[in-house]
Amino acid sequence: MARTSADQAQNPRHFLMCPPAHFAVEYAINPWMDPSAGVDRDRALRQWRGLRDLYRYLGHRVSEIDPIEGLPDMVFAANGGLVVEGRVYGARFASAERTPEGPAYIDWFRKSGYTETLEPKYVNEGEGDFITLDRLVLAATGFRTEAAAHQEAERFLGRPVVTLQLVDPRFYHLDTALFALPGDNVAYYPGAFSRGSLRVLEALFPDALLATEHDAAALGLNSVCTGDDVVMAAEATDLAERLRERGHTVHPVHLDELRKAGGGAKCCTLELRPAPR
Repeated sequence: MARTSADQAQNPRHFLMCPPAHFAVEYAINPWMDPSAGVDRDRALRQWRGLRDLYRYLGHRVSEIDPIEGLPDMVFAANGGLVVEGRVYGARFASAERTPEGPAYIDWFRKSGYTETLEPKYVNEGEGDFITLDRLVLAATGFRTEAAAHQEAERFLGRPVVTLQLVDPRFYHLDTALFALPGDNVAYYPGAFSRGSLRVLEALFPDALLATEHDAAALGLNSVCTGDDVVMAAEATDLAERLRERGHTVHPVHLDELRKAGGGAKCCTLELRPAPR
């Protein structure tokens, strides 16, 4: 079921996603992963399809990259790169288990007609650690992405990049601790950041929405905001209510099977920001 022309998204987005056809937890590269716990791949696929279909219902376009056997985390498409104004800054993964994902994603972009691409020199995990706002990019280091990648991305994209330091291993990527809101604003969990980074965030975003530890621990900040709409973990109820108080329409999703590998809605979603017309 699609929205009618009267209620289609005012600013439709284009997302890249990867079906979890080979999803598994076979190793532990973050605190969420426990190989002994097991996963229900069919359930993960149903939950992923629910997310994909929700985006389409909200008026957004979704492209899909073919999953590759042996890459169980490829479902987390956000880590596959960063796309700003049609330019693709590729990913270079920190762990050997995910290293082949970088070439797979950059190959998809090139075959899909993206002509300005950069294979990075420095370790970075795409939109996992880069959050794009209207006028700048927030970038994290501490667990995965190297600080040198922030400067590399800034030079390539031609947009200012602000470095933030993550300090809680549960929030190993920036997109687990912060997401963008309209008007160059953000929501974030203060406990995920160093004191210096908190001062930066407080100065840049005095009207930011601060999440509780409970909602952050449910990956409530691994959310996708497309203006009025926010797609987020169903378990983050307090944060959802506060978003509604600010005028947002919240769309709760159940992705607990994928959360066994430390991923939520945003982890599954790479935004393809087009070049200006």
